[in-house]
Amino acid sequence: MDLAGRNVLLTGVGREGQVGEAVALAFAQHGARLFLVDHQLATAQARADDLHRAGFAAEAFGADLSNVSSVSNLLESVGAASANTLQAVVHLAGGFAMSGPVAESDPDVWARQISINATTAYLTARAFIPLLRGTRGAIVFFASEAVLPGARTAGKSAYAAAKGAVVTLMQSVAQEEREHGVRANAVAPTSIRTAANLATMDSDTAYVSREEVANVVLWLCSDAARVVNGQLVRVR
Repeated sequence: MDLAGRNVLLTGVGREGQVGEAVALAFAQHGARLFLVDHQLATAQARADDLHRAGFAAEAFGADLSNVSSVSNLLESVGAASANTLQAVVHLAGGFAMSGPVAESDPDVWARQISINATTAYLTARAFIPLLRGTRGAIVFFASEAVLPGARTAGKSAYAAAKGAVVTLMQSVAQEEREHGVRANAVAPTSIRTAANLATMDSDTAYVSREEVANVVLWLCSDAARVVNGQLVRVR
């Protein structure tokens, strides 16, 4: 999976110890030039600095991916830095919160889950798909095991609905962009062994490692997965 010379945009790279850090490192180790995006520029810059110290190429950007104007500004900045050429976009941005039983839930929690998970995915795809057309590139979204058949969603309806919207968005992009050679897929990981999850979840939780998730994402963006389109890939 040689990605030498390829430009890859990663959103939601997150804090140290989170899945975005592992995904970024995996792409860098396979030769990609990275454009790292987080809500806070300082967070993205910290991950880029880590990669620089290891000898890899990465640039950092800050953006509110739920805001149209902010995403438009990001597109302009990334376009200038990448000569308007991307081979892959990986949308990691999002977040989890329990919303409780629907009848007792807080509408603000619902609105925020839709915003940080579904709206960010939509605005990112809307902005950056044109940069993928020229390279016949790939976009990978992050869903969740909560969207899989038979999944337990009680108490987390807002999160599950938001990630379900991400899957539907992915399928629409896959169908619409097939003629342009752009493929879209999503991963549905179980609980990931991140620093945040280890600090907050039960000790008997079954995890998938950050590196295992990163390897699946890397494969979906590689030439090895050139014929894979419109798929929701379970990672467990």
